[in-house]
Amino acid sequence: MVVTPWEVKGKVDYERLIKEFGTQPITPQLLERVEKHTGKLHLQLERKIFFSHRDLDTVLDLYDKGIKFVFVHGQRTLGTRSYRAPCSMDIHPAHPAEIRSQTLLPANRRREILISDNADLKQTRQNAYENALDLIALGFKPENTFIIYDSEDIQLLYDITLEVAKRITYSTARSTFGFQDSTNIGWVFWPAIQAAPCFLHKKLTGENVPALIPAAIDQDPYWRVTRGHSPKLGYYKPAQIHCRFLPGLAAGGKMSASQPETSIFTMDQPDVVKKKIWNAFTGGKGTAAEQRKEGADPSICSIFQYYFFLFEEDSSKLAERERRCRGGEMLCGECKKDVAEKLSKFLTQHQEKREKAKDVIEQYHVKR
Repeated sequence: MVVTPWEVKGKVDYERLIKEFGTQPITPQLLERVEKHTGKLHLQLERKIFFSHRDLDTVLDLYDKGIKFVFVHGQRTLGTRSYRAPCSMDIHPAHPAEIRSQTLLPANRRREILISDNADLKQTRQNAYENALDLIALGFKPENTFIIYDSEDIQLLYDITLEVAKRITYSTARSTFGFQDSTNIGWVFWPAIQAAPCFLHKKLTGENVPALIPAAIDQDPYWRVTRGHSPKLGYYKPAQIHCRFLPGLAAGGKMSASQPETSIFTMDQPDVVKKKIWNAFTGGKGTAAEQRKEGADPSICSIFQYYFFLFEEDSSKLAERERRCRGGEMLCGECKKDVAEKLSKFLTQHQEKREKAKDVIEQYHVKR
């Protein structure tokens, strides 16, 4: 197992990651507190897809006292965004974001320039715009959402970035991120820029509130290195909730833009979706007769994970699907057909909303 901000491979042991990263499991008691405010748990919390946290309890303590929080979600811009769990708000409206005060959505253009020889600023600028359209289409509202483009809005971030950068030693950064002698200095500086949006709300509004960051656990180091210094700078420590990786459509591994056949992208058309789904890895047997006799294994099936992560909100129906799969009563083709139809329906609606977002996107950009 390898889990770093740059690479994820192998069979991921999430219990081990909690110990290695020094985070805390999301307990039933914490979920009860969240549910008290949301009225209903999002299925990704209920099914422990979000499984780990830093200071979620502190954020809830403050919220109980009337202190709201900023919901921060970043976007990489190397390519068109794949369809992944943290961005499923249109399907699952009861998202933890519903108890936010404001939302900061940084579009991280320059990172790709630093780590990829194939990236150029013109392309990453266009990708950032495309990512912003996706987020608006997912339901974020302009009255409580700021979209930050780090290259265009660097003047908003720069002083905070310097405050963070001067307090993180190279030794800490190297041991946390695995920098080598061959690592360019822009890449070394990037974690300070990545951390800055967590503290930006105070600068924009004068209101000092904590930031809650939902992210896959491989991104945890970006904010972990700032936490000890945050109170000295007059900010709350960045809080996080960590999700599991939505598996790719191949055997093992997570979705990856570098392997487009393993991912569903927000601009994929129905014929492309259908082809990817029908070629996806499942836990089925070699023949229908064999599968009806011996059953299949949904625990390793990429298609079943789409139901688990996204498309089956009713846990009793999910359990029944799993039972039928294991018992050989259901073949893989039935699940694939259903998932392809659900994805195509969602993406068709999403793409229509995305077109409409072009007319309002400027309402979301931070006004200088």
